[in-house]
Amino acid sequence: ADRLAAAVLAVPGVAALHPGMFGEVGTYLPGRRVAGIRLTDTAVDVHIVVVFGVPVRATAAAVRATVGALQPGAAVNVTVEDVAPAPS
Repeated sequence: ADRLAAAVLAVPGVAALHPGMFGEVGTYLPGRRVAGIRLTDTAVDVHIVVVFGVPVRATAAAVRATVGALQPGAAVNVTVEDVAPAPS
């Protein structure tokens, strides 16, 4: 989950990972939680915040491709939860 989170945050246009509306999206690790990444046996759910002004679909596709390369064979579901102001 940490490796996936770091890779997603490195995708241009991704401002942050998002825990979901009620904090339901995350992966529990010993003593902590990785918000915004949910791993199952067959899929990876990724919830992100994009930077205002970036192409949302292209950014989501880049996230899907990045995660797909790290988790071959898993279905990758990307949800854009919010938009953040562009850094100044």
